[in-house]
Amino acid sequence: MKPEDLKRPFQWDERRPLLQDGVFYVPERIENYHTFSLPGWEDPLLFGNINPVKVEYCSGNGTWIANCSIKDPSTNWVAVEKRFDRVRKIWSKKNNLKLQNLIAISGVGYTVSKHYFKSESIDEIFINFPDPWPKKRHAKNRIIQPYFIEEMWRTLKPQGLVTIVTDDEDYSTIIIEEMNKFSGFSSQFSAPYYKTDLPGYGTSYFEELWRSKGKQIRYHQFLKKDPTYGCSCSKTSHFFYI
Repeated sequence: MKPEDLKRPFQWDERRPLLQDGVFYVPERIENYHTFSLPGWEDPLLFGNINPVKVEYCSGNGTWIANCSIKDPSTNWVAVEKRFDRVRKIWSKKNNLKLQNLIAISGVGYTVSKHYFKSESIDEIFINFPDPWPKKRHAKNRIIQPYFIEEMWRTLKPQGLVTIVTDDEDYSTIIIEEMNKFSGFSSQFSAPYYKTDLPGYGTSYFEELWRSKGKQIRYHQFLKKDPTYGCSCSKTSHFFYI
C-alpha cells in the first residue's frame, strides 16, 4: 500500500474523533472530544491483547517505531503524529510490513493524551526529535511543557520511563530544566543529565539526517517516581504542536 492510499476520512466541517483502518483520528480544536471513548488497548479494535504498551510522540514517517515493532513483536506500539502526510507513511509501513502490534494516531500529542489515554495505561514513552520551536515567540508550541509533562506522568504506569531525543542543544537544556522541575520524575542520568549514545536505541530519518550534518544527538531518560509525587499545574486547556 502507498501512503496516498489513505484518504482523509472527513471534510473540515465534519471533523470528529474517529477510529478507522488502523488509525485513530483526533482533530484539533473541536468541542466533541467527549463523544468518543477510546477502547482499552486490549480491545480487538486496537491490539486485542494485554502486552506492554509503548507510545512514541513525534513519530515522523514512522521509521523508528516500525523497526521497534518488528524487533519487539511482544510489545504494542503507538505512533502519535500531528501531520497527516506523515501519518500516511506510518500507516503504509504498518500495512506493508503487516505489523499487527502498531497503530497510528493522527493528532496533537497533548490533546490525544488528555482526552483518550487512561491513567497508568502506558509502559514507556518516547519523544524523538520534537520540533524545538527555537524562536522565543513560538516557545508555547513546544511539546515539552508543564502540562504535557503532567500528562505523561499521569498516563505512565509506576516506574514507567520517558526517553526524549534531540539534536538541539538549547532544547536539550529546556528539556532537562522542565523535567527536573517536576517532582514526579527523576533523571536516569547524572549531570549533565543526558548521554550522547544509547546503544540499541534504534535510528530514524531525523537521526541519520542530523548525524550526517555533524550534529550531536542527546538522549534523556526520566523515571516516573512514586505515584504520590506530582505537581499542582493549572488544568487550563492548551494545544501543543509536535
